[in-house]
Amino acid sequence: MKRNETDVVVLGAGIVGVCAALHLQRRGRDVVLVDRNGTAGDETSYGNAGLIECASVFPYMFPRDPGHLLRYALNGSADAHYQLSGIPEFLPWLVRYFLASSPRRAAQTAQAALPLIRRSLAEHEALIADAGVPELLRKTGWIKLFRSPKSFAKALGDLERARQFGVVADVLDRAGIAEREPNLTGDFAGAIHWLEPGSIPDPGGLVKAYAALFSRRGGRFVKGDARTLQQEEGGWRVATELGVVTAREAVVAMGPWSDLVFKPLGYRFPLGVKRGYHVHLTPRGNASLQHAVLDADRGYLLAPMNRGIRLTTGAEFARRDAPPSPVQIAQTLPVARALFPLGDTIEPQPWMGARPCLPDMLPLIGRAPRHPGLWFDFGHQHHGLTLGPVTGRLLAEMMTGEQPLTDPRPFSAERFG
Repeated sequence: MKRNETDVVVLGAGIVGVCAALHLQRRGRDVVLVDRNGTAGDETSYGNAGLIECASVFPYMFPRDPGHLLRYALNGSADAHYQLSGIPEFLPWLVRYFLASSPRRAAQTAQAALPLIRRSLAEHEALIADAGVPELLRKTGWIKLFRSPKSFAKALGDLERARQFGVVADVLDRAGIAEREPNLTGDFAGAIHWLEPGSIPDPGGLVKAYAALFSRRGGRFVKGDARTLQQEEGGWRVATELGVVTAREAVVAMGPWSDLVFKPLGYRFPLGVKRGYHVHLTPRGNASLQHAVLDADRGYLLAPMNRGIRLTTGAEFARRDAPPSPVQIAQTLPVARALFPLGDTIEPQPWMGARPCLPDMLPLIGRAPRHPGLWFDFGHQHHGLTLGPVTGRLLAEMMTGEQPLTDPRPFSAERFG
């Protein structure tokens, strides 16, 4: 079989893997990007709210409010749902998630992630300029709607804390909501318009544009099976449709499927998944949506996309490969239709994806403790699209001996023993 030699092989062509490949390439490394589909951005990176969340300075931690916990336990909430058949698999992970969500540990997570979150939009802007796709970034921010005065009051408290980190937002009353989104209907206690985040009207298309930039700059993108990764003297090898690729170093950036590589190598990282669904709908008549809008008390988000209005759901806890159960779409679609004049669905079936999550809601970025030349870059939870470019830069800096843009120790594999 033909052998192709390179400096680095990156496994996974979602937003995280493509950006790692780009940053390594920029630093003079010859890189081969390998994905099982042979195309970029078709899995987890495709299905999201399309937000570059540079204002999300507080992580998505496990709620500790008794009312929320009871509602989740009864499986009656649209923003979180679980499959009974998956409980033996995800319950131990949920326990670790709960423990990692204590106020002290949540504060540590926020502090570690802050430099990445706050640099995320700037790193995207640089890549978008290089890729020549300015139309894929809208600087509109997004709006978080509240129906309950209690939840709105809590959000205002969180906003005041976020402002200490330089976050900019407008607080909207009913008139302010109507001014910015005149086609919304409902009884709202108020809203927060997060002004800084970018909005991507085609997340999968953005990843493809980044992958095309990688190829134009001389990178090789091939279809292959990451599960064939093997260590050999002086490096690593993986089978692809063009033959065996050998490299001095390998990067595992396969999102929720990263365990297919790290488990056979003897690592037991607590990688879990939060599954999610979306569906696109046409707007009725001349109705338009200018911003992504989160209906915070109902557990869904509407985002204007090139394909239509995308309705995205909250988290579903289930086995990664279990059959789809889009009950959250069914729960939220009537509420969404009452909020905004939605027409027909565009796809025959809802799309389903899986967010790769570690219990402390921080990605794993860095070298493999027991395998020279092996690196990890996965577990970006709800912020894969947001963090892909900035964590790709951090990883490339570590791999090439540059001064890292932030302390990489909170993201190390060693934190899991």
